[in-house]
Amino acid sequence: MTRKVAQIAAELADREAIRDCLFRYCRGIDRADPDLLRTVYWPGAMDYHTGFTGTGEEFIAWALPRLALLEQKVHMIGNILIELDGDTAKVETYLWSVSISPGEAPRQSVVAGRYLDRFEKRDDEWRIAERYVIHDWFEDTPATNDWNVGPFGMSGLLRGANKPDDWSCSWLGL
Repeated sequence: MTRKVAQIAAELADREAIRDCLFRYCRGIDRADPDLLRTVYWPGAMDYHTGFTGTGEEFIAWALPRLALLEQKVHMIGNILIELDGDTAKVETYLWSVSISPGEAPRQSVVAGRYLDRFEKRDDEWRIAERYVIHDWFEDTPATNDWNVGPFGMSGLLRGANKPDDWSCSWLGL
């Protein structure tokens, strides 16, 4: 569906608030931050997500122990299609994630897919009311990264971590 400039201008704040919620979700997952993740879902929101079915709060409780086991994780989102309808929106967001599972033989998992979300606006705030995760592609291989050498042979680089140990938490004042 194409939109006129005036319609896009009128919807801009709502669209940006929805994108902000999606970005908070990715940061919350990558930093294993339950408080941030709770700002993404409405109470009672449902999530159908990679082998999990339950409320947003139940998803957070289910996901955090799994996230703690991962040595590294990053979620990136790309194309975002937002179909606004008053105080609800249907949103398709392309995702790409990489994670390293530690162990004697560490594994690297790369996943590409889409979040299909139903957002609701309540009290001037957009959050997820229902989420489905669609898996379009994945690759699971032995991990070949070696932080003793680092990317491009550069060791001693700042590395990502869970909250509160990630450097960005203090830098951003979170």
